Amino acid sequence: MRYHGCVKSRQEQNSGTREIREAHRFDEGLLEEYMASHVEGFRGPIQISQFKGGQSNPTYLVDAKSGKYVLRRKPPGTLLKSAHAVDREFRIISALYGADFPVPRPYALCEDDVVIGTMFFIMEYVEGRIFWDLDLPNASPAGREALYDNVNETIAKLHNFDIGALGLDDFGKPGNYFARQISRWSGQYRTSETRQIKAMDALIEWLPDNIPTDDSVSIVHGDFRLDNMIIHPTEPKVIAVLDWELSTIGHPLADFTYHLMSWQVPELGIGSAGLLGKDLESLGIPGEDAYTATYCKRTGRDEGIADRHFYSAFNFFRLAAILQGIAGRVRDGTAASAHAGQAADSVEPLADFGWRYARRSS
Repeated sequence: MRYHGCVKSRQEQNSGTREIREAHRFDEGLLEEYMASHVEGFRGPIQISQFKGGQSNPTYLVDAKSGKYVLRRKPPGTLLKSAHAVDREFRIISALYGADFPVPRPYALCEDDVVIGTMFFIMEYVEGRIFWDLDLPNASPAGREALYDNVNETIAKLHNFDIGALGLDDFGKPGNYFARQISRWSGQYRTSETRQIKAMDALIEWLPDNIPTDDSVSIVHGDFRLDNMIIHPTEPKVIAVLDWELSTIGHPLADFTYHLMSWQVPELGIGSAGLLGKDLESLGIPGEDAYTATYCKRTGRDEGIADRHFYSAFNFFRLAAILQGIAGRVRDGTAASAHAGQAADSVEPLADFGWRYARRSS
């Protein structure tokens, strides 16, 4: 596959593996002993490399005689309270795997820090494609349309699950989601704050007073975007959704409208290249309104989504707070990605976009 310009840089920056960063090394012999005892069908020896992406939880490729595995761990060092909850990731993946939702097969969760220094889990390595350029330059219009429809179907399926049937009644607090999220991310933003950003200060003040009355509840992913999915090697089909660190019982519209940021976010040099300003009709990609209507049909929201400007303001605020957390880890020397410093430069423009949506809502 060929890439051009910034697309090539983005793909190379986030795809594949590298040597393990010095700060993230551990005793590979102890890991091999653990996997021999806890991973069904495992056979060593092993070779380990570190995935380039994954700014929050260090993620490794474990290549063994019995096949390939993925290890995700808490990073070492001082961490924000409740962050990097790999045990929660393992639990939600286990529940969804049993419900035939596209996630990697989970193998084992290790809560003993003695093995590699922090809590970690082992899951299946899924072979497929990850797209960092959302207009899919090498696909046909029909292929793009089919893939986006499958992505839409995937998030709708997630939000339609019965929480109790999944055994996840205690996975989060039902109801009052936005108030809790605004409080949480405001607090974490302040903890990680490296300089004053007026738009973030304004959003922290405005958001709690403008929460919509809709208090729907579902399982939410928390970071649902195309580059967090593995696509079938040849078909326009999602075969694994990754990075469940932020998942919880929450509001489906928070999750879906975060996903809609792919249509709204400007080019910032982080994450995937968005769709803002693209000729979506010629590409075969649905516009934001059409994509929303399809989701609403699949989830029984016959009247569509009211208060969309609030949701957009909230999501830009939340993403800015998440990236500020990465900026804080850069400051503290615990960020997992060599390119995490770019996150710090994105906080202010994201906050500015969020404040624009807030003013439209008002």
